Amino acid sequence: MLTLDEEAGLLRDAATGRRFDVVRRVWEPGRPAPGSPVTEITAATWVQRRSGHRVRQPVGVIGPRETGAAQLAAAETVGRGLAAIGLTVVCGGRQGVMEAVCRGVAAGGGVSIGLLPEADASLANGFVTIPLATGIGEARNALVARSSFCLVAIGDSYGTLSEVALGLQFGKPVIGLEGAARVAGVHHLANADAAIAAVARLVLALPVGEPEVLGATVQPT
Repeated sequence: MLTLDEEAGLLRDAATGRRFDVVRRVWEPGRPAPGSPVTEITAATWVQRRSGHRVRQPVGVIGPRETGAAQLAAAETVGRGLAAIGLTVVCGGRQGVMEAVCRGVAAGGGVSIGLLPEADASLANGFVTIPLATGIGEARNALVARSSFCLVAIGDSYGTLSEVALGLQFGKPVIGLEGAARVAGVHHLANADAAIAAVARLVLALPVGEPEVLGATVQPT
């Protein structure tokens, strides 16, 4: 369990007393101290919105243009949840999963960056906050993977698989949902809420493990 003393700016592990250094994003030895119990999502939201030392890199959300209703719903939920925490989202800027996640980000009052393969920014979906027309074609997949703090893959396609592979090659944590590629190193989780909780853990420099969602443990698939 985590505790937060917001006035003192101290986030601790209640069991061990370890203190989270929000500047260096590491857990340091410490002693148990008073604080209000918080979920990991609440703690990550404090880091992003009120600690003064937020994770500035965006979270990459990747997935195909041609996909099904389950993937679209998951992408929209993920986008809304990441925006609520205070995280920026980067994606490929087009339709399908990319449009759905941007729709969720917009609904959550957040910011999305769309790295378009074309040189025409007007081709971005209507929910992208910042469309960047790279003009480099599918090579933009490497930019999505490289620029991301971590990646959430929803569904699968050749393009999505390339981004997953590049993310893993670059040492980025990759979370998989709704039929994402079964590749070694991808953390496959049961649903969008579990993915949001997993990203919150990464913000807190904790392993993805079995993320906490509103006090409950969600088992990875």
